[in-house]
Amino acid sequence: MIASYSYATGARFAPLPKRTLCLRGKNDGMKAWQISPFANLKLSQVDSQPLLPRQVRLAVKAVSLNYRDHLMMQGLYNPKQPLPLVPCSDASAEIVEIGSAVQRWKIGDRVCPIFSQAWIAGPPTRERISATLGGPLPGMLQQQRILDEDGMVAIPNYLDWEEAATLPCAALTAWNALAGLAPGSKVVVQGTGGVSLFALQLAKASGLEVAITSSSDEKLERALSLGADYLVNYRLRPDWSKAIRHWCKEGVDCVVEVGGGTLEQSLRCLRPGGQISMIGILAGSSAPLNVLPILMQQLRVQGVLVGNRDDFEAMNRLLALHQLRPVLDQRIPFEQAPQAWLRLASGQHFGKVVVTGFW
Repeated sequence: MIASYSYATGARFAPLPKRTLCLRGKNDGMKAWQISPFANLKLSQVDSQPLLPRQVRLAVKAVSLNYRDHLMMQGLYNPKQPLPLVPCSDASAEIVEIGSAVQRWKIGDRVCPIFSQAWIAGPPTRERISATLGGPLPGMLQQQRILDEDGMVAIPNYLDWEEAATLPCAALTAWNALAGLAPGSKVVVQGTGGVSLFALQLAKASGLEVAITSSSDEKLERALSLGADYLVNYRLRPDWSKAIRHWCKEGVDCVVEVGGGTLEQSLRCLRPGGQISMIGILAGSSAPLNVLPILMQQLRVQGVLVGNRDDFEAMNRLLALHQLRPVLDQRIPFEQAPQAWLRLASGQHFGKVVVTGFW
């Protein structure tokens, strides 16, 4: 073990002196942050493994955090998750070694891993959505990671490492939350976290009108600069669905629901036949709900579990077409990775919290 950090108490133990690591050395050790036990991160020295024929070795450049990583750290996402676990699914990386049978990639390519490593195309199946990075599979908060050649996509050339690291879950979830909406459709986006801001940017690039909610006027003003059409401070307007219906009397086409506990308010925003894209459980996994509006107005509540590799590549084409740049909150050095969890838990972030400087 190189260093240890308690996420619960903030206690830190002095690190050992740094050692020089060889970026391309197959058998050299590398540093990896591991959850062990829950609510604690350890910076450990781990061995690199040899490649199988269809695998590539990645030198990780940056990692971004999702709320899922916060839940995983606390043991709330999967209390039965075997430990130690390298957390985080969203990353950017450079390919530094390829297996003997690899055809999709070459050394030096810039890539992002896909969240569900077995979900290449088509609808979700239990098998396709069970092999996810950052739990149950080891995640990306380590200097090197070996993946199958099919489990990644190319990074749009105009994005830097930190920007690209935000794409695999947050951006792709927003992309699929908006799937099927025609230009001119009206959307409500909740909050100013990573998925919500991606939903705002992607919606505007697709010709949609967007209302955004937040408890902070300052964050709402920043969302306005990104193209938001209508702003609602839900702390000042607890009945914020009434404000949305004032903006759009017939009701909106879609609500990107991140809270879970606000589902009833979201239902009141919809036009008949409208949809809630359920992408988060910030308020917890259970809440009372009157389902009558769903029946009487033929509403849909659609869960969104990120998406497949084909979706990712389609989204990247739109990003490149419009040169959309992800909104970054903070870039935190690899050696201080636990600070990223504290920033995320504070709720003060605007956009994505990124860990960088892996080498």
